[in-house]
Amino acid sequence: MSEPEPEAAADPRNLRRADFVVLRALPTRWSDDDTYGHVNNVVHYSLFDTAVNGWLIEASGVDIRSLAAVGLVVETSCRYFSELRFPEVVTAGLALQRLGTSSVAYRLALFGAGEQPAAVGRFVHVYVDRSTRRTVPIPQAIRTTLALLG
Repeated sequence: MSEPEPEAAADPRNLRRADFVVLRALPTRWSDDDTYGHVNNVVHYSLFDTAVNGWLIEASGVDIRSLAAVGLVVETSCRYFSELRFPEVVTAGLALQRLGTSSVAYRLALFGAGEQPAAVGRFVHVYVDRSTRRTVPIPQAIRTTLALLG
């Protein structure tokens, strides 16, 4: 089950907040800015991770840290288009790119004050058994929640 890619996906700079089912406000911190005066690249990945997992916990009502299956991040990517700076509040957009049996791929964007994304990313979780680390189906509570994205 996948949501069709918006036409803007051909050029991700054309993505807008309206292209995302979920929008989450994430404040930047003083320590997020690097020596060049903008949010450091690694922070973008932290914002993606916070947006996805915070939304999963809130939308499912389940503490994902207590599930028998763990969603491991196996792939990430980020394309940077413009700078973000502290004390900006960033809006993270989440959408479903692909939903499989044991994996989910998210399409993500980070927006500053403007309407164009400052960064666009991809984030893939593969669910594994907490103990054995063998691939397992996405837990039903998570799958039901993911259906809200598409």
